[in-house]
Amino acid sequence: MAAHERIINASIAPTLLQQLAIVLPKDASFKIYHLSTPPTRTSSLYSAPPGTRPDRTYCESHFLTVSIAVSGDREVLVYAVEILIYSTAFDSTFFVSKADSTGFLHLLGLAKGTPSPIRDITATFLRHLVEQHKRENIRSVVSLFARAQDQYLFPGSVEYSGKHVLDDRGLVRWWCRVLDPLIEGTLEWDFVKGYLTVPGLDSHETTSYIPNRNTSKWTIGHPLRDISRHSDDIPPRCFIPHYPDDPKARFLDELDEEITKSQDTSGQWKSVKSIEQFWDMMAFRQECSAGRLVGFIWIVFTPKDQQQPTESVLGDSQNTFMTLDSQADVNSSPPPSFPITPATSFNASSQMQPLSSPAKLDESRKSTPKSRATKKKLSGPIIPRQPRVKTRNKNYLLDRPETSAYYVWRPEGRGQIIVDESDYKRVTELLLRLDFANLELATSSSTRWVNEVRSGAWGSSGDAWGQTVTGTKAFEVRAAAGVAGVATLNMGLMRKKRKDVPEPQPESAPKVNVLSTGMVRKKAKV
Repeated sequence: MAAHERIINASIAPTLLQQLAIVLPKDASFKIYHLSTPPTRTSSLYSAPPGTRPDRTYCESHFLTVSIAVSGDREVLVYAVEILIYSTAFDSTFFVSKADSTGFLHLLGLAKGTPSPIRDITATFLRHLVEQHKRENIRSVVSLFARAQDQYLFPGSVEYSGKHVLDDRGLVRWWCRVLDPLIEGTLEWDFVKGYLTVPGLDSHETTSYIPNRNTSKWTIGHPLRDISRHSDDIPPRCFIPHYPDDPKARFLDELDEEITKSQDTSGQWKSVKSIEQFWDMMAFRQECSAGRLVGFIWIVFTPKDQQQPTESVLGDSQNTFMTLDSQADVNSSPPPSFPITPATSFNASSQMQPLSSPAKLDESRKSTPKSRATKKKLSGPIIPRQPRVKTRNKNYLLDRPETSAYYVWRPEGRGQIIVDESDYKRVTELLLRLDFANLELATSSSTRWVNEVRSGAWGSSGDAWGQTVTGTKAFEVRAAAGVAGVATLNMGLMRKKRKDVPEPQPESAPKVNVLSTGMVRKKAKV
């Protein structure tokens, strides 16, 4: 069976649909759209220490949207989330890039008191990606930053009155509750730990954002030193990842300018000397100060047996571009180290120079005599070449191995439609140019975006674009906390309370004081 046929049959992966059906409200129907890209070579997340080269890194983008049916046959998007998967020979990082809602979920008519399904959809999708991209003895990390904003993916949705926008503190708590179920029920890992850092807050204040203040599963701080494969004596910049549109990545770029100007080869910043000082300085950044909060959250999945990559993988990560003359020497001797300045170590893989100098190549070319190829004289009748008719289309995006030393790309972990990076960027940018200010605009924008992605699908894979899932979870509607229940009494047990009527007091005439005869004193006559 061809590779593209396996994708069509797998569609969105039945395991994901089944997991979504378990957590979604009973008898509520949703339509799931899952778009993804194949693993593509990209820049390394971490700056390489001086004298080394960045790790070979592959990025896989996933975009999940959820829609509901409205009046007639129309549908409207209610939620979208984008997750980027960075894979190396040492770990897999799941970065939650963006997540947003339109506010039209209330049109589904869920029972009062039913929790929002957005939180369960996000946690289930993340768990599914972690499971499908799990590699033996390789660590997995879920990373994100929570920063409140009116709208991320749906332009104009903030103008709709039904959209509820969380503030900074509410958003940090919401993401902690979303990721909290990922820590539980993970028997295939040695242990799973959550980390939370809010620049500008102390440990006691940060603990209030953790669900149930459970410090046994959560740690106040960051795991950047623990998840790094390098020793602690490297520069602090080598511990901090460089995610797209990340507050700490922007601060990282500003600090790297100090190294560029000073021409320092040690890779050390002048103003910041440690990771702890880096987080202290983050509290004074504009994005983390002036009354605003940004929460940085990690979930680290540690395998039972952390395995180091083989020598061939390490050599390929450190030396990516080699000439044919030097490859034979590398097989018999260890790869030499090259001095790389910290200013260029982030993209050093694209700046590699050949091991053999151009002068030596020119001398070798001059020393070898050139043999002239004798042209064969053609004669006889000219027979034209018959044209070959193309009978089937082939998607070259799928012509890559499912497993390698750097990533795993199982069919169950792919989207309904697989596109390359340019098409993925085009359809996501299209969503940012639409309008979701009201229901009429939102339905037309949703239809346009869904049809645009389907039209760009390869072959018959567009038939699997959008699948309906019906929830099976029954929620018990409970009374709100602090509200007492209403007790109804039987009519026979009810007794009317008498009204307190004041008794009428008889009106009495004013009394006349009469003096006795002994008390009367006559006036003496003169």
